[in-house]
Formats: sequence, structure tokens, C-alpha cells
Amino acid sequence: MSDEFESAPEGAGSPADPLDQELADLVDQVGPISKEAELETDLKRISAEFTNYKARVERDRDVSRNAAIAEVIRALLPALDDLALAESHGDLEGSPLQAVASKIRAAGEKFGLVSFGAKGEIFDPEKHNALIQTPNAEVKETVIADVISAGYMLGDRLIRPAMVAVFIPEEK
Repeated sequence: MSDEFESAPEGAGSPADPLDQELADLVDQVGPISKEAELETDLKRISAEFTNYKARVERDRDVSRNAAIAEVIRALLPALDDLALAESHGDLEGSPLQAVASKIRAAGEKFGLVSFGAKGEIFDPEKHNALIQTPNAEVKETVIADVISAGYMLGDRLIRPAMVAVFIPEEK
């Protein structure tokens, strides 16, 4: 056996394994982990867990809030459609319902509601549902010919796609 690691006689109190001896030497140099250091480590870990918990709860709260707003607005869409149809026929002009319509639209805009889908707009299959396709020699790409019902976005979330009739390029 080498002189570098002399094994202690059994029962002498010193470790026989060289790694155990190294560990014992380190404990002698540094000292055992103090109770305060252990508690400080636990406190830092718990603090980090709590910070992560708060961020997760806030994120979940925002998701729930946005989902609730989207459901309420989705329930109001038929009324918005009826008001838009009455307005396009001139039935709201001078009527008390004109003020109601503008208040409902303003409430939707407050939460980020945006309507889309207009004649001449380029057709986007992600945002529009084409119910009718008509070939047209004057168009080079698919464009909206008529809007059957407007689409709505709430922020970056699609609430309802626009229902449209489109002109498609005529095949030659």
C-alpha cells in the first residue's frame, strides 16, 4: 500500500476510504454547514418559489379575464350584427337606438374589440370564411366582394371570422 493514503487502524476513528478522508479534511477546513446557512438557503428557495407562484397566478388571472371578456362579447355579436344591418339600411338614423349602438361599440372597443371584413379587402383564410366564390377577370388575387357578416378580433384573438363572398381570379 502506498504512503499517500495510509489506512487507519480499525476503530481508530478516521475513515479508511480516501474519499471519506478528503471529505473529512474539507469539513475540518470549512467547518460543518451551519444551521443559519441552511435556513438562509431554504428561505431563498421558498422566496423564489413564491415569486414564481405569484407570476403564474397573475398570468392565469389574465388568461381567465380575457376568456371571460371574449365570451361576453361573443354573446353580444348577434346584437352587433343586427345593429350594423339596421344602420346599413338607414333604420338607425335619428333613432334612439343609434346612441345605444354607439355605446355598445364603444364598450367593445374599450376591451380591444375590432371588426374586420370590408369590400375590396384581400381574402385571408385565417380571418375570413368564403361562403360564395365568383370568378372575376378584373382581379389578380382573391378579394372580398361582399360582407355577409363582419368578423371580430379581441386583441390578437379571433372571436369570429368574417363571413364573406369573394371574387376569385378567372381561369383562362
